[in-house]
Amino acid sequence: MTYEGFSGSAGTAFIVLTLLMCSALMVAPVSAATKYLGGAPSFSAAVTGVNEFAPGEDATITILVKNSGLNTVKQLDRGTIDAEDLPNTAKFVTIGLVSTSDAVIVKTDPQMTGDISGNGNTVTVRFKAKISANATAGEYSLPLSIRYKYTRVIEQEAAEVFEFTYHDAEDILPVTIRIKPQVKIEVIEAVPEGLIAGSQGYIHLKIRNTGPENGEMAAVKLLRNGKSPVIPTESTLFIGSFPSGGIVECRYKVSVSGDATNQAYPIDIAVSYTNREGTIVTSPSETVGVTVNTKTAFTVISTVPEVPRGSSRTIEVEYRNDGVVTAYNAEARITAHNPVTITDNTAFLGDLEPGRTASATYEIQADESADPMVYTFDSKIRYRDTFGNSQESDTLPVHIEVTPITSGTSGIPGGLFPIAGMVIAGIMICIALHVYRMKKENR
Repeated sequence: MTYEGFSGSAGTAFIVLTLLMCSALMVAPVSAATKYLGGAPSFSAAVTGVNEFAPGEDATITILVKNSGLNTVKQLDRGTIDAEDLPNTAKFVTIGLVSTSDAVIVKTDPQMTGDISGNGNTVTVRFKAKISANATAGEYSLPLSIRYKYTRVIEQEAAEVFEFTYHDAEDILPVTIRIKPQVKIEVIEAVPEGLIAGSQGYIHLKIRNTGPENGEMAAVKLLRNGKSPVIPTESTLFIGSFPSGGIVECRYKVSVSGDATNQAYPIDIAVSYTNREGTIVTSPSETVGVTVNTKTAFTVISTVPEVPRGSSRTIEVEYRNDGVVTAYNAEARITAHNPVTITDNTAFLGDLEPGRTASATYEIQADESADPMVYTFDSKIRYRDTFGNSQESDTLPVHIEVTPITSGTSGIPGGLFPIAGMVIAGIMICIALHVYRMKKENR
C-alpha cells in the first residue's frame, strides 16, 4: 500500500521517526518545579564586637543583622518553573540606627544593603556615633530600623508566567550598648597666681569627681590647649585615691609666652587613674580659662631736661609703673650715643607698686659739636616679679634737649663759672697788693 507524496524507503523512515517521537512524549514526565506559597522575612539584630563605650568617646557600633525567615509552605506542580523571588527574601533593604537621647549621637545615615535572603543569612553594618561627655553609666537601647520589600503572593497564570505581589515592610529592633562608669571632673576653681606675659607663675586648681567611678592611683594632668600662650612646666600631680564626689586641690607652675595680652586663655585638665577593672584610663579633659596680664609697662613722665652743648649736667628722669603688679628691686638704665655721653647710666629705683613713680639720676655730657636739638635715648627697667623671676621692660624713650651755648660762656662748662670767678678775683687781689707795696717802698 502506498500513500501519495511518499515513496519507497523515505516514506517508511518518516513513519518510524514520527512513531518514536510520539512514544517519547508518552513516556517522559512533565518537568516539576518547587512553588512556595507561605513565608516572610524575619529579622534579628545584635551588636558584634565592642558594645561598651566611655563618655566622650568617638564610637563605631557594629551590628549583625540576620534574616531567619523560612518558606513555610511549598507545592510541586507539573508544568511550572522556579520563582526568582522567594517569600522569605527581603529586597532593597535599608538599615538605619537612631538615638532617642542626647547620650548617644549617631552620625551615620541609613545604609542600603541590597537583598537579604532568608534561612539565616546575615549582613553587617557599621555606624559612627559620638558618646556624650555628660552621658551617665548604664545600658542604652537604640532603635534599629530595617525597611524592605517582600513577596506575599506568587500567582502563576501560565506555565512560563509568574505574577509577584510586593509589600513594603519595616521592622524596628532594639540594639543595646553600654556606657561604662568613668571619673568625670568638674573644675570648681582655677585661680592664676602672677601670670604675666613673658614670665612664669602658678595656677591653683580645685576639682571634683562628679562621675560614678572611683579612681585609684590617680594623677591630675594640666595640659596646654592648642596654641594657648599658657604652657605648663609642671604638668602632672599625683593625688592617689579620687573617689566619686571627692575634691582635690592642685598647684602647677606655668610659663606665659611674651605675646599674651590682658585676657583669659584656655587650659585643659584631665585625670588618669586605674578603674575597677584594673585598667589605666584617662578621663575626658575639661577646659577652663585663666586670666593673664600683659608685660608690666612703664612710662617716662618727667619733662625734657636741657643740657647746653659743651657742658655737663645732672638730670633726673621720672618713671611710672603702669602695670598691675609690683616691680621689685627695679633698676633703670639708659644707653648713650654721640654727641652726648653719660658717665653714670644706671640708677636704682627700688620697689615700684602699680601707679607709683621713682626718679633716676644721670650725669650727662654734651659735646661742643652737638647740634642744638632734642635727642632720643633708649632706656630699660630691669626688675623682679612676685616669684623672683628677672624681667626687663620694653624700651622706653628718654628725650634730652641740647641747647646752644649762652653768651660769655663759650667753651666754659657751666659748673666752672664760680671757680673761674674766684681765680680772677684772687689774681686781682694779688695785683692790688703788689701795687700797694711798691708805692709804699717808693716813699
